[in-house]
Amino acid sequence: MTLPLGAEIIRSAQLSRALKHDQLAYTPRPMAYPQVSIETDQGTIVVELWNDVAPKHAENFLKLAASGYYDTTGFHRILPNFVIQGGCNRGDGTGGPGWTVKAEFNDRKHEKGVLSMARSGHPDSAGSQFFICLSRDGCTHLDKQYTAFGKVITGMEVVDKIAAIPVNRESGSPLGTPPKMTKVREVTTANA
Repeated sequence: MTLPLGAEIIRSAQLSRALKHDQLAYTPRPMAYPQVSIETDQGTIVVELWNDVAPKHAENFLKLAASGYYDTTGFHRILPNFVIQGGCNRGDGTGGPGWTVKAEFNDRKHEKGVLSMARSGHPDSAGSQFFICLSRDGCTHLDKQYTAFGKVITGMEVVDKIAAIPVNRESGSPLGTPPKMTKVREVTTANA
């Protein structure tokens, strides 16, 4: 059916207004980062994984969590004002999953609560061990040298509780039994 010229102009104006209205009303939802719950014998920590700046590290962490790799591993290195480090299957900082992940250095700052991958001297040697930063001042030198791939979103008080455990001042090894992770799993979010 062909509309009279005047009706076509009115219909065109109506569509144009509707389109503009829809464009103004549309607000994209922020990207929902994957979240992981790290249950420990000290309490629960929830982290978001920055899969936009470190996709391979986020994927690796999720894979290890889903497999149960982190369950029963401990925080074997605790250095006040610096980091708590865990994820070693041997419990002494020498273990790993049997593979490594290529470095994904990025612009995210290593500040309090940031999740980053531990590694040896080689940039592409990260595997399973991770650390959580305890302060910005103690971690500035890590920027663009280690892969920051997430951040604590709840449970920073648990991180602080772990950081307060007595340790050997030279090695950072906890005196007594190291704090343990009991269950590490991806959590479903409302925005996912």
